[in-house]
Parts: sequence; C-alpha cells; structure tokens
Amino acid sequence: MLQVNFIKTNREAVLKGLAKKHFSEIALVDQIIFLDDERKKLQFELDERQSKINAFSKEIGQLMAKGDKRLAEEKKLEVASLKSFLEPVTEKLNAVENSLHLNLIKLPNLPHTSVPEGKTPEENEVVREGGQKPTLPNNALPHWDLAKKYDLINFETGNKVTGSGFPFYKNKGAKLQRALIQYFLDFNTAAGYTEYEPPFMVNEASAYGTGQLPDKEGQMYHVTLDNLFLIPTAEVPLTNIYRDEIIKENELPIKMTAYTPCFRREAGSYGKDVRGLNRVHQFDKVELVQLVHPEKSYDVLEEMLLHVEKLLQSLNLSYRILRLCGGDMSFTSALTYDFEVYSAAQQKWLEVSSVSNFEAFQTNRMKIRFKGDGKTQLVHSLNGSSLALPRIVAALLENNQTEEGIMLPGVLHSYFGNDRI
Repeated sequence: MLQVNFIKTNREAVLKGLAKKHFSEIALVDQIIFLDDERKKLQFELDERQSKINAFSKEIGQLMAKGDKRLAEEKKLEVASLKSFLEPVTEKLNAVENSLHLNLIKLPNLPHTSVPEGKTPEENEVVREGGQKPTLPNNALPHWDLAKKYDLINFETGNKVTGSGFPFYKNKGAKLQRALIQYFLDFNTAAGYTEYEPPFMVNEASAYGTGQLPDKEGQMYHVTLDNLFLIPTAEVPLTNIYRDEIIKENELPIKMTAYTPCFRREAGSYGKDVRGLNRVHQFDKVELVQLVHPEKSYDVLEEMLLHVEKLLQSLNLSYRILRLCGGDMSFTSALTYDFEVYSAAQQKWLEVSSVSNFEAFQTNRMKIRFKGDGKTQLVHSLNGSSLALPRIVAALLENNQTEEGIMLPGVLHSYFGNDRI
C-alpha cells in the first residue's frame, strides 16, 4: 500500500507510475488527496473541541473546589454543548478514514524507474539467456505423452477425483517431485535461507497483507465456513510471520525458504497452451522470501536473481530472464524478473520463476518495521520462486528424452537414486 504523504508530495510521479502500469482509475489519486485533507480538517476540529472540553473540565473542578457552584454549572452546560458535537464529527471522521483506506488499497505499487514501457508479455525485455537448447529427434514427445509412456503422471485420474488441473503424480513421477523439492530446499538453505514448513491456509488479514486481497480475491480458493484461503504461494504465510512486528536492524536481512503446494483458480481455458503441466490449479513450489533494509533491497534483488539463475544452470536447462514491462507486472511489485525455460518438444518458453522487489508496499500493509538510527522505518520485502515444479518437470522430461530413457541432470542423481527414468 502506498503511503498518503508520499502520494501528496509526489502526485505527478505517482500519476506517471500508475500510467506505466496501465492503471485505469487514475482519479483515485486526487480523491485520496481530497479525503486526507478532509480527514485532517475533521481531526483538527475534533482535537480542538476535545481540548476545550478538557480545559473546561479542569476549570469546573477548580470552581467546585472554590465553592462557586453557579459558575461551575454554567461551564458544565458549555461542556455538554461541546460534547453534543463530538459524536457526529467522530462519525464523519470514521467514514472519511474508511473511505480513504478503501481507495488506498485499490492503488497498485509504483514501478521502479528501470521497468520498461509496455502493456503485454510480448513487450517484456529479455535481459539475458543461458544454457543450450537441445536438439530432439522428429519423433520427440511432449511431456504429457512422456508421462503416459513412463507412467509418471495421471491427468485423467486427477480430473476424475478432483477436476481439471489437479494431476496425480505416481511411481517415478512422484519420486522426481520429491527429489526436486529436496534439492531446491538444500540449495536454498546452503545459501543462508532458513527453512519453514508453513500452514497451507491463511486468514483474511494475511492475504490482505501481501496484496492478494482485494486484488486477487477471485483467484484464490476460499474456505467459506472458516473464512480461510488456500495459499497461492508460500510468500503469503512466510511474509506474514513478521506482520505487526518491529525487527532489530542487526537481524536484517531475514531470509526464508519453504516448500508448499500452491492453489490457484486461474488455470485458463482448454487448449494447447494449458495442456499437461503447462497450467494447473495445484502445484508444488519452493519459495524464497527476504525482508531487508530499504537501502539494500535492489542489491538483494540482484543477489536473488543470481541464486535462481545458478539453480537453473545446475539443472542444465536452457533459460532466459525477462524484465517485465509495466503492463505485465503484478499489483504489488515494483520490479519483477521472470525466468523461463525452453521446452524443446513444445518449442516454447515456459515461465518457472518470478523474482520481485515489492519495496515497502507489502510491509506498509503488514506494518513490518525495523528500528535504526533512532527511528522506526518500514523494511522492504522481496520474493522469488526457487522453483515452481510443474514446468521444470515438463522441461526436464522433454529436453532429456533419449532412446535409453529420460536422462536426469547430475545434481539430481543422489536425490532420485538413479541417473535416468
């Protein structure tokens, strides 16, 4: 959530940033400024009357002590008159504050200056590419056919038991999932991240804190009876660990990692772009979250980029890194890089990770602060996928298919217990 004072003192920059994100409700900015001015005016009026009431009350006590009951009673009438105005002013102030808050939470985060112009994914900027695209024979199979050939994933049974987008992993398919999860976690903890196993459901306050509510309300699975939400990513419970807390400056940075299943309703329509593991409702992912000093957050973003890049390099996958344009960024992000791996059998790029700096947007909502230089400040939050499994599995199966089976990268041999499927 943007801070009101920042909006008021940087109106033109805010409007420019919102335009870069192609945000349509630009009028909200001036409405927020107007409501904050109204809030201040009402608060001043309330404080002024309360101050008079306090002064008269003190005077009444002094008059009563002197035995001047007549004048004390006159003052009591004045106090009663002043108090009669407090309730309607307080009600109006509460209404203005509520309206101000509701407008504030509709504004997305502002993009960093390095974010490129553009509205669609096609306008994202390729930062760099790595790895080598494999050359497959003409009879190479896509991962959904390989999954059937080697009895790794059953999409039809998942559709029967739950619905489309909820696959069953089985035999060596399930084992590959576990191998990847453990390898990713070990890779992250070796880099200084603390592992957590968080809840897979969160309350409304937690979903609001990281910006899923109200922006992505329709994309989350909602357990209505308990008003809980199935998590779309481990970012939500991990970041909320420090909600409403003041962190000591020497405790920064805080580095967290977790494996969780993730649940998302936006699986899309049927067709070639959503076949197999390309887009599912439930998937496994290992996440990275950092809470850092505001002056260091962009250095940390680069550090996290290199970390994910090394992880992909260790899997011998062809990849590219994209800097997202303003129109393709999330509601909460100030700067996002996407990692995509090349799926040789499908001949297309598949997104497997997003690494983002949210600056103080999330931490302002959650009131995550640190104390340094004698003052309390908001920390910056960052997160990244390390990695999302479905498309990694798709690329590993497709890119490594041979006549002798699916050859696995060397880093997975000890985790999987074999060098191939």
